[in-house]
Amino acid sequence: MKPLLLACISITLGAGPLGAVTTPKPAKAPEPPCCREGLPPGKFSEKSIYSLDTKWTADVGREVKLDALRGRPQVMALFFTSCEHSCPFIVKDMKAIEAALPASARDKVDFLLVSIDPARDSVEALRAFREKHKLAIKHWSLLRGSPEAVKKIADVVGFRYYPGSNLQYAHSLLVSVLNPEGEIVFQQAGIGTVRDDALAAVLRMVAPKPKR
Repeated sequence: MKPLLLACISITLGAGPLGAVTTPKPAKAPEPPCCREGLPPGKFSEKSIYSLDTKWTADVGREVKLDALRGRPQVMALFFTSCEHSCPFIVKDMKAIEAALPASARDKVDFLLVSIDPARDSVEALRAFREKHKLAIKHWSLLRGSPEAVKKIADVVGFRYYPGSNLQYAHSLLVSVLNPEGEIVFQQAGIGTVRDDALAAVLRMVAPKPKR
């Protein structure tokens, strides 16, 4: 039995240098776009959401700043997770834009949802909303911030909201397409409408530049 035992030991020692047992490094957990390493700080116009000096928390629990999203087009909407009426349809329209993007363009565009109800939309609530609506972490950022931060970003994009009855909000029905510098290039109001114009606005920004 000893030769067999020695053979087994020999195989084990061959697994790594000097008999060390190597274990694979755990794969890094995927992060939403707002948690990626952003571009160097830049100067932004007053029309850019990235000009706002505000702090936010992503549904993965990390504190982030909006300009981490700089450099890629964003399809953006303000919403709240307990909305019983329009917000699920707004998200559905955004997902339709995502699904309509050609594969070559889909990896160049991100989607941003900002809660207008920070009192109830905790990190856990945002995370549950992501899971319920199957929002891919690779391209979707879900953010919560202070009431003051929410008001600032709402003012920049022209979004109106105020508390209604039964813990609901009356609010604009608005999807905004932002350029890589965080400025609005297209807005569409309403829900359940054809998103061809929004899609076209996105595609214009990610289409290959013609060679000269």
